Amino acid sequence: MKKLEALVWILICGFLLSCSKKDSPEPDSPDGPPVDNSSLSFSHLTVNGAFNGFDYYGLVDKPVLKITFSKPIDKNTVSEAMSLKSKSGVAVRLTVGYEDNDNTIVVTPSDALAYITPYVFNIQTSLKSSSGRTLLSAITLNLTTGFDPADKFPRISDEELLTLVQRQTFKYFWDFGHPVSGMARERDSSGDIVTTGGTGFGVMAIITAIHRGFVTREEGLARIQKITTFLKNKAQRFHGAFPHWLNGSTGAVQPFSTKDNGADLVETSLLMQGLLTARQYFNGAGQEADLRNDINSLWNAVEWSWFRKDNANVLYWHWSPDYNWDMNLPVRGWNEALITYVLAASSSSHAIPKSVYENGWANNSSFRNGNTYFSVQLPLGPAMGGPLFFSHYSFMGINPMGLSDTYANYETQNKAHAQINYQYCKSNPKGFYGYSGDCWGLTASDDINGYKAHEPTNDNGVISPTAALSSFPYTPEESMKALKFFYYKLGDKVWKEYGFVDAFSLHEPWFASSFLAIDQGPIIVMIENYRSGLLWNLFMSCPEVKTGMRTLGFSGPQL
Repeated sequence: MKKLEALVWILICGFLLSCSKKDSPEPDSPDGPPVDNSSLSFSHLTVNGAFNGFDYYGLVDKPVLKITFSKPIDKNTVSEAMSLKSKSGVAVRLTVGYEDNDNTIVVTPSDALAYITPYVFNIQTSLKSSSGRTLLSAITLNLTTGFDPADKFPRISDEELLTLVQRQTFKYFWDFGHPVSGMARERDSSGDIVTTGGTGFGVMAIITAIHRGFVTREEGLARIQKITTFLKNKAQRFHGAFPHWLNGSTGAVQPFSTKDNGADLVETSLLMQGLLTARQYFNGAGQEADLRNDINSLWNAVEWSWFRKDNANVLYWHWSPDYNWDMNLPVRGWNEALITYVLAASSSSHAIPKSVYENGWANNSSFRNGNTYFSVQLPLGPAMGGPLFFSHYSFMGINPMGLSDTYANYETQNKAHAQINYQYCKSNPKGFYGYSGDCWGLTASDDINGYKAHEPTNDNGVISPTAALSSFPYTPEESMKALKFFYYKLGDKVWKEYGFVDAFSLHEPWFASSFLAIDQGPIIVMIENYRSGLLWNLFMSCPEVKTGMRTLGFSGPQL
């Protein structure tokens, strides 16, 4: 029985094998070409000899693209299947060569590509092999060219360059100041919307301009008188504090958001920082004395202690006549608002005690950091320091050099913050094209997608010139390298009527066309503090400020 079963199994196998042979195609004739049943696909590609996926940055002149395929290419199908176009749709002529028995296409632009421009290279599925097989899937490469390394403007001395930047940036506040109020427009497209904090920066910019000879003392005095008269007689106030935005013609509140239609204590403090600096500068008789009286009237009217909201040990940022304290944002550190607590403690009429500073701003020391980033220890604030405006806004008037309190040495704090920001951009952990020791600076500014608080922990490849340039007192060598790169290498891509544009990205690439008062002002003022200490010396000479800072526990050569 077992032998019979074995015989049957052999017969079945033989039958199946026979059927298999009959159903399969006949083998190729030994004298004929082999039949190619596989599809055409690419197996390797490089741009300038390197493989980096499908996105390439910093390319210059005529990049060399090599694409290797699984089979020799039908040259007659290449010109129709392949294209290189700018993102705006302009086609680029190509030169094509072949290697590896036509398995590899070598492509170069016939003419040099434009600088800082995105291009798209495509190979469509209409490409065929020499045996007639079509490309399995299309190939798309994104190619972005780099900047032109040639200087765009003649070289001048470093001091001349600093003066040029201050002069050109000052035009934002002088030529573009609101015609009725004299206040600083929020941005170059704001129309009648003026900003209180930005106006405080603008007042300090005017004082710098007088000092540098851009305008006369009489011209500067007249403009600041115009501003203070408007603030005193037309601008809406709430318990002495101003809103974030005003209508520059009428003085009415321009809501910053639905519930932010009343007092903004932090913006008010930035305004008062500028006005007190002006009060100390204009020390003469007559109209200068009148200006000082107007500034004192505005300064003494701010009810700083009222913003404790029911006597709490913290200051609150907003109050609205319609929504009361609904914004509910306590002013706690570390951020740009140290000036708010300093002025609140310095007030002759509505001062806060030290306990509000300790429990509110310092939040019982919870704003300490102490960690090390890029070998730099950071005393206060968020990881890697946050956006750089934290070290600019309050310190346009407050001189941090040698200044200390219970929590930090503020020279150490601000230098560490700027150095960490610089080192982050230099190391470029996210690989954004353009970041380097010459091109750095992350802070809040306009962005490709609106507005963004750029910082090492919130980085999308956008550089804000104000970040590095307003850090001159803290990183003079690094800031000068950035200034020279922005001015000489990027040239008129970023250098415009009112100084440097608000932000740019070489990675995308993208360049803002905008200018913002809160970004232009610190450039002028902090460069001047680096050069002469002018604004620091004036603000720190205020007797109320000295008293207030001592009350809070500050010490230093300025006090």
